[in-house]
Amino acid sequence: QVLLVESGGGSVQTGGSLRLTCVISGVTDINYSVAWFRQAPAKEREGVAFIYRRDILYIDSVKGRFTISQDNAKNTVYLQMNSLKPEDSAMYYCAGTRWSGGVWNEASRYSDWGQGTQVTVSS
Repeated sequence: QVLLVESGGGSVQTGGSLRLTCVISGVTDINYSVAWFRQAPAKEREGVAFIYRRDILYIDSVKGRFTISQDNAKNTVYLQMNSLKPEDSAMYYCAGTRWSGGVWNEASRYSDWGQGTQVTVSS
């Protein structure tokens, strides 16, 4: 059974930083990809960042501010978020799936999800 557990959310002011952590267990597939999604109230869930082996992708609104990385020895994926803005406020989810190529930021493509961690950025 695959389990993804996020942590690191919190409340910060505009311009602040947070680092989200996703600890993954139960994965035996070497072709496993991980993405961070977020969902604000009354909005659709959107992909924020993606990592698969050496491929890293971001949505435009976070490029230059967010960094996704992984520590394979710890089975952990991180999302470092700098220069946070109020529009970054959302529930952030870690998601994973066996990667077969294609569009990375469609939530329906991911089979495994964490419970989410809340990020709130105040102005």
